Amino acid sequence: MAVSKVKVASIIGVASAIDNVVKVCGKSKIFHPENALTFYSKNKNFVPFTDKDEFSAPLKKLQSIVSSIGHKLELADIRDFDVSASEANDYVDYLYVKIEKLLKKKQDINLLIENYERSLSQIKPFVGLDINLTKVSNCKYIKARFGKLPKESYNKLLSYEGNPYVIFFPCTNDENFYWGVYFTPLENREEIDRIFAGLYFERIRISEKDGTPESKILHIENCIKEEKENLKKLEAKIESFWNIQKDQCMRFYSKLEELNTYASIKKFAAKYHNSFILVGWVPEDSESELSAQLDKIDGVEYSIEKADSDKKHKPPVKLKNNWFSRPFETFIDMYGLPDYNDIDPTCFVAITYTLMYGIMFGDLGHGLVLALIGAILWKIKKFSLGPIMVHCGISGAIFGTIYGSVFGYEHVLDPMYKKLFNLDEKPIDVMAPDMIMKVIVATIALGIFLIIAAIVMKIVLSIKLHDLENLFFSQNGICGLIFYVAIIVGLVGQLVLKIHMFTPLYILGLLVLPMVLIFLKEPLGKIVSGKKNWQPESWGDYLSQSFFELYVILLEYLSNTISFLRVGAYVLSHAGFMMGIFIIANMLPPVGNVIIVIFGNIFVIGLEGLLVGIQVLRLEFYEMFSRFFEGNGKPFVPVTVPCK
Repeated sequence: MAVSKVKVASIIGVASAIDNVVKVCGKSKIFHPENALTFYSKNKNFVPFTDKDEFSAPLKKLQSIVSSIGHKLELADIRDFDVSASEANDYVDYLYVKIEKLLKKKQDINLLIENYERSLSQIKPFVGLDINLTKVSNCKYIKARFGKLPKESYNKLLSYEGNPYVIFFPCTNDENFYWGVYFTPLENREEIDRIFAGLYFERIRISEKDGTPESKILHIENCIKEEKENLKKLEAKIESFWNIQKDQCMRFYSKLEELNTYASIKKFAAKYHNSFILVGWVPEDSESELSAQLDKIDGVEYSIEKADSDKKHKPPVKLKNNWFSRPFETFIDMYGLPDYNDIDPTCFVAITYTLMYGIMFGDLGHGLVLALIGAILWKIKKFSLGPIMVHCGISGAIFGTIYGSVFGYEHVLDPMYKKLFNLDEKPIDVMAPDMIMKVIVATIALGIFLIIAAIVMKIVLSIKLHDLENLFFSQNGICGLIFYVAIIVGLVGQLVLKIHMFTPLYILGLLVLPMVLIFLKEPLGKIVSGKKNWQPESWGDYLSQSFFELYVILLEYLSNTISFLRVGAYVLSHAGFMMGIFIIANMLPPVGNVIIVIFGNIFVIGLEGLLVGIQVLRLEFYEMFSRFFEGNGKPFVPVTVPCK
């Protein structure tokens, strides 16, 4: 409903007390630290608190080593677990060395298995070659060349029948290659190698050359089996070691997280000789909690003042909304948080978004399904849009009841209308010829109302901030409101009520004059604000620029209003989609009819539900937010000590 009030806390004390102070601030979960030097920049004697960060490195080291063995660290109960920085470092080093040693052994075994498998892949194609690889490799006058030859090239060997040394002995083959060997005398080696190279022979250098290929394959397979057993034993040893160390490791991890959080708060502090100062923001309604804890620390003084006591610093923003509006803070975060003194638009968005979504997605069945999906997503996955889907689904179900639509069936609720309200049919038939124009007009009227509401919110905010320029002369101020309302009232009176509204006095007083004032916004704003230097540097540049800005403003009034036609368009398209599905379904036999209706409804819920959500969000951001909301606030992020 609003931006929570915060206060600025300044804590001063002897340097030896800072550890106790940061513990209190961290455990309170309400302290948003700010760089103290920015508050005391005029005092040259203040310097950053230079205590080195002792905990970040061992924390990262611990996370890395535990991750390397496929485990995750979780927070543990450390209320009775107190260790020093050196003890934490020693434990992390011990764990690191121990696990690294085991992982090195694992790496060596994997490398060995990899080498064995490479050798196996080299030798396997030469099964059937009944020769001793060692003896062949030791020949002084004959060299053996193992490899693979394309099948096309194998057939070309016939052209070398005249050369007694161009002989290829195949062992195995596949679709494209023969694997085998050729022999060449030492003195003919270059010639024979050149011939086979021309036949695209790819040489394979066999590393294992002891015994026949079959015997080597058997030996290597046994070695691989043995090493894989060793690998299993080592993995079991690693897992056993982790199970022994797990609880202790979790405690050290939790302690390091805690100490690292305290160290991160220290970085915001400033130091002066043997004293420190720490500054941060705390919620106004939680001030007493922090005060009570700080009172217990010797050598420390503090002051907690209102946020506006320091005009140089922008307070962080913490939104405070009820159960209905709170889920819509997600949309505010997407656009940007309000400034501390701005209006929180969350409640406005919650009401308008839910309303427009229901109007555009009006179907009792579709709405209830959407609400159910949202509830499940929130319950199981904590999906942030889940509660919004529930709100929108219920709204869609309500409007669906008014429209008389249940999964596209348009008359199933007729008996209810008859019994409860004595109506022969549903209250609103959106596809009736005489109703279509009414729907369009109603949605335009809704858009006009919401635009006026956005302008009024900007006026209220301008009054709150004492911003006279925007209050009186902005297109979203009093002049803009008068012009826009005058246009609407004039058109309604002229076209609907047949009253001649656009008299010269009406036009000059309510249309032309507000536009002139908006046109002269900058100099008039300076005049009413009491500024002496109110004239622009160049009247020519100012007038030309203001002319184009005024043109854009007029277009924005028109386009923003017309944009709300999409609300009516989606009302009609939703009903039209379902009408089309039923037309197709009725052309099919009963089984096909049911299938088309079911999948058609699923399609409409999925596709149109998403499109409606996007379109409503667009209306919120561009047609309304742009008039009163800037989204330049910074979030309130209190430091929180991780704990179980």
